[in-house]
Amino acid sequence: MKARITTILIFLLIATIGFAQEKDNKKEPEKGKVYFAPLPLLMSNPTFGFMYGVAASTSAYLGDPETTRLSTSLGSISYTTLKQFMFTFKSNLYLEEDGWILMGDMRYFNTSQPTFGLGTGPQSLKLANGFEYEDGFFSEPVPAAQLMEFQFIRFHETVFKQIKGNFYVGAGYHMDYHYQIKDNLLNLDTVPPTVTSHYLYNQQYGFDNEQYTLSGISLNALYDSRDNAANTYKGRYALATFRINPTWLGSTKNSTSLWLEYRDYFALSKKEMPSHMLAVWLYGNFQTSGTLPYLDLPALGWDQFGRSGRAYTQGRFRGQNLMYSEVEYRAHLAGTKKNPDFLGAVVFVNATTASNKDANIALFNYIEPGYGLGLRFMVSQQSRTNITLDYAWGSYGAKGLFLSVNETF
Repeated sequence: MKARITTILIFLLIATIGFAQEKDNKKEPEKGKVYFAPLPLLMSNPTFGFMYGVAASTSAYLGDPETTRLSTSLGSISYTTLKQFMFTFKSNLYLEEDGWILMGDMRYFNTSQPTFGLGTGPQSLKLANGFEYEDGFFSEPVPAAQLMEFQFIRFHETVFKQIKGNFYVGAGYHMDYHYQIKDNLLNLDTVPPTVTSHYLYNQQYGFDNEQYTLSGISLNALYDSRDNAANTYKGRYALATFRINPTWLGSTKNSTSLWLEYRDYFALSKKEMPSHMLAVWLYGNFQTSGTLPYLDLPALGWDQFGRSGRAYTQGRFRGQNLMYSEVEYRAHLAGTKKNPDFLGAVVFVNATTASNKDANIALFNYIEPGYGLGLRFMVSQQSRTNITLDYAWGSYGAKGLFLSVNETF
């Protein structure tokens, strides 16, 4: 079955490359011209079962290409054999002369995902294993994967104003709403009961088990000198976001959080081969005050484009604080006269650490690695749009095939 799915996936990848190749091969970019790259989604993994749908990358210059960087957006609609429906739309828009940047992240999920407790390392499940719910009485232990069903709406929009050169400051509004949450392993009617990490966290911090909201504003500082946000050849990126989530804006509880992110790109060849490089990505997500809802705690794979943690399912590691790092080597393999960077390859390694203060697990007590390799197919030279195909391995038997549009970071 796995071999059959892989064969179908490769066939669709080849068909997609042929469909997405540009007919207009003018080398000079044009203001207002839209570069569009569709991608059929067809894959299988333990979280979603068999998934099918469509994704599309859209790019355009919203100002003079000589002074304005390329704006990009990525949308997807998918459905799975486990009756999950997911819609996403993420965007980075650069207005005339890069004077303003608009960063958006919209999602609707009717889905199910496993949660594995908080923190990294084998001890991260202690909160839900052998929990003493009454004096001398303990709950039944739960398996590592605690399946949860929920619906989720996200609306994030941040506006940045250029201060000088590549420095920006900005403000944003962010709303995350989880509802119709069903904790499948939770059973309080048995003796002893079976409780889960999600239930125990909600009992300890006073959240409802079926719904909660995180709504707030953010203050942001940005440095962005990348030449192309979808597929960077040179430049660097640094972002600091302090998010304030008060109850008067709709949050279930008051809280604040801090996001720190850095990306850099180091050329390994002369200018005629700019795609040959070493790329570095670091970020940290920290709960700085108050209490965040369980599913809104810092978690792997919940960055803007959902690209962190190749090898793992989304949310595999979660905690009050989380740090992530990744290094990727990008190499050129082959090209054509019209598209010199048509075929490339990558090798990557990543690492994740998360805390769980209720189990005395601090950052860096445990570090979970991931590693893999992949191919890159450039379907638009003007916008540098890549179709990416990666296979990755991680801890606890984690592995997976990842098909997407645009570079991971």
